[in-house]
Amino acid sequence: MAERLPSLNALRAFEAAARHLNFSRAAEELHVTPTAVSHQIRGLEDYLGLSLFHRTNRGLTLTAAARGCLPRLQEGFTALGEAVGQLQRLRTRRTLTVLAPPSFAAKWLVPRLPHFTERYPDINFRVAASINTIGNGQGPDAVVEALQNAEADIAIGFSTGNYPGCRVKRLLATVVVPLCSPDLLAGEHPLRRPGDLRHHTLIHDDTAYSGRPAWPDWLSAAGVADMDLGRGLHFNHVSLALEAARDGQGVVLSIRALAEDDLAAGRLVIPFDIALPLRQGYFLVGVDNEAERHRVAPLWKWLCSEAA
Repeated sequence: MAERLPSLNALRAFEAAARHLNFSRAAEELHVTPTAVSHQIRGLEDYLGLSLFHRTNRGLTLTAAARGCLPRLQEGFTALGEAVGQLQRLRTRRTLTVLAPPSFAAKWLVPRLPHFTERYPDINFRVAASINTIGNGQGPDAVVEALQNAEADIAIGFSTGNYPGCRVKRLLATVVVPLCSPDLLAGEHPLRRPGDLRHHTLIHDDTAYSGRPAWPDWLSAAGVADMDLGRGLHFNHVSLALEAARDGQGVVLSIRALAEDDLAAGRLVIPFDIALPLRQGYFLVGVDNEAERHRVAPLWKWLCSEAA
């Protein structure tokens, strides 16, 4: 069991008087009277059963016992101040939540979170990943309901940006490109022309979304015919398809924005400069009122700057 401590006010009075070696200056610092400081120190000495000051005509000096304990007491007050400051910061710390599709959250948003915490250290960032985000064509009532259900402040929707009556900002335009490990640019059948895909496994990103281009669309745009499109690997989530491509298992056709982190790190490359644009893009969606604009401004501004 912890030993019972003396009055905190008495300890503060002693620490201040010990620094100044003057009761009047300690009283000024603590916004009390010199008599109150003297009374607190007398009570502390009675509690401890020993003297803390030598009182002489020349002023105050510390006893050996006081000199020995003063540094530890000052460390304790410093620690108490830091702890109280931490609690106060927690009280004022905000949490902002973004509702986003799982693929976008995993492949684009999460790698960038350190940038947000560095820029806004006093704001907690929360990601609510869900396939049920904000449907295209939904108005303010549906958007508010979706945000409330996810306990989110803003949403990122994959759509054409049709959210009547809402605050909307295009975050990213999207194109579909072939992606593969840089290892496939060399070897027995290096990827130099689109026709070289005949010698490689096609990876199919079967993530369900409206208007999703597939390999036949891209191959037609590249002028490649007579390929066996029944072969290959199929995944129902972009993360799995990109992982297989990173491992050198074949070439995947997927949304470039979701591979930007892998492209920047050199884990993936785009072997052919042929991209298919999508009608859909990633849009920021929120409630269109002044108070809400102000509240979510840091998150909105940061997402736009990252996308830019």
